[in-house]
Amino acid sequence: MKFSKVFKVSAILAGTFFLSMTSCEDELETIGSGVIDGEPFTTGKIEYDVFAYNKGITAVQTNRLSLYQLGTFNDPVYGRRKASIISQITLPNSSSPTFGGLSQDSEDNADTDESDSTIDENETVKEVYLYIPFQLPPSGDSDGDGVDDEFESGDDVDDPNSDWDNDGVTDNQERILGSNPFDPEDTGSQEGFVANNYPNRFDLDSIYGDRDQTFNLSVSRSNYLLRNLDPNSGFQETQEYYSNQDFSSFIGETLFNGEVTVSNEEYLFYEDEDDPDTEDVDESTVITSRLNPGIRVPLNNQFFQENILDKEGSSELLSQSNFTNFIRGIYLEGSDMEELMFLLNLTEANITITYEYQDYDPEEDEVVTAESEYVLNFLQASSTNVVGNAVNVFENEVYPTNIASALDNGENASRIYMKGGGTQTEIRLFDALENGGDEIINQIKQNNWIINEANLVFYVDRETLDASGNEVYEPQRIYLYNQETNLPLYDVNEISNPQTTANPLEYYSEYDGVLEKNNGLGYKYTIRITEHINNIIVRDSVNAKLGLTSTANIAFTAAQEAPTNVGGIIDYPVAATISPLGTVLYGSNVAAGEEDMKLKLEIFYTEAN
Repeated sequence: MKFSKVFKVSAILAGTFFLSMTSCEDELETIGSGVIDGEPFTTGKIEYDVFAYNKGITAVQTNRLSLYQLGTFNDPVYGRRKASIISQITLPNSSSPTFGGLSQDSEDNADTDESDSTIDENETVKEVYLYIPFQLPPSGDSDGDGVDDEFESGDDVDDPNSDWDNDGVTDNQERILGSNPFDPEDTGSQEGFVANNYPNRFDLDSIYGDRDQTFNLSVSRSNYLLRNLDPNSGFQETQEYYSNQDFSSFIGETLFNGEVTVSNEEYLFYEDEDDPDTEDVDESTVITSRLNPGIRVPLNNQFFQENILDKEGSSELLSQSNFTNFIRGIYLEGSDMEELMFLLNLTEANITITYEYQDYDPEEDEVVTAESEYVLNFLQASSTNVVGNAVNVFENEVYPTNIASALDNGENASRIYMKGGGTQTEIRLFDALENGGDEIINQIKQNNWIINEANLVFYVDRETLDASGNEVYEPQRIYLYNQETNLPLYDVNEISNPQTTANPLEYYSEYDGVLEKNNGLGYKYTIRITEHINNIIVRDSVNAKLGLTSTANIAFTAAQEAPTNVGGIIDYPVAATISPLGTVLYGSNVAAGEEDMKLKLEIFYTEAN
């Protein structure tokens, strides 16, 4: 569908050449300020039409992701998504493990070996815990008082002398003392005070829904073999798994099925008992370790006794390959969580087996009971790849009719429907449907314009988002990339403020694409594509088709294959796959009265008189 080009020249003559060449970061208030007689240069702004075409995605590749979704995300616009996880578990090293102090071969010779230290260790599982941490956001503590900005309000965000718990001790003083700024009973002066003996709180932005509700978690053995390499490629390429694959018939015995609560506080672990020889210290109050907030549940002891400890020295534990074929994985599924979803980092997840065994004490010449741990991992991240395999399975509701009919219809869209792992939008600049926009591009070249700044502006359709009356989790950033090369439109080498922060929203801020808000609600996204336009106009680069999705991390630009609703395969950004968030933006083909919200390419230029 072809539509007319718009040449809306506004705010033409202004300023001097010096002002017109200021950085893109500077305000462009000089544009349109008037005409100064005799100036050799003028500046102006012009807007061009953009073609936006919605595509539906049948499924996305979901193995070896950086984050995994678990639970149910109820999007008021796009419907419900239920996410489960199937994952391999990996040995901590490639060699056959030894439990206790002796190998199984040595234990087998205990009756004939003359050494007193060669004994049957009788390793016995004491407890087993699954731990999966929540994805933690970058810590934001503007005033350095030990209380993250998320927990403060108003002027307290920048006031280190604020007092969150109103105990008469400022937050900064509590930070210095090591007392709990969230507990009015812990002032640092109470009897028996121990510094830093409390769980830290974290701002968790990877949990969507009602955090106060409990939910039911099911952890089961998986009987499905997740291959690392694809046999159809002669085992030369990695195996691909997709979000619509059904593993339900491969669920084995249950390892845990119970109620779990959500907390933003870390787990604390103390000494088991007080040492009577140290009268001045109560060891039972001494913190030995901490774990970040997450899911931590006990697993079936007997399963790990029979399948791990009792297999010491056996072929099942001889190598990771043998182990993967033996215990093929773990299946995670949530229920009773209709309004709760987590983003989980499986590279930090583990299963810790605590076991007791008999150990020979040469000093006392006796056998004593000792304790040790053995840790199984899920995925392990290295500098070059991910070791192990896990797949995210999505069960998505069918989109409402108005959205479904707007996908894959070949028409210039009045609305852009953006859903992580569900849609992609194709963007064509200069209404480039038939000739690649050559007519407009050639006209710009003939004008000899200097392109000072070029932006794509996407306005949020608040009427649609607010219509349900329910809370909408809006993507905090959108991502524009060359659909033909899968490369981002920004060049890291050309950016003056690269990744100097831990906050992904601040990565490459000159590229922008971050959600701008009015009264706490999303209003628009602006993406700077100045260099891309200059490449087309000055360097004769191809006016390529662009892709638009949401993103959880603008610095992560990898893409994986995704089948579309109309057949065929496209490359889809992984950063859009890992997020369930969606939004609705105004497109180009808007109705009368909506022109101010229309998707547009705006170019600020300088022209010689």
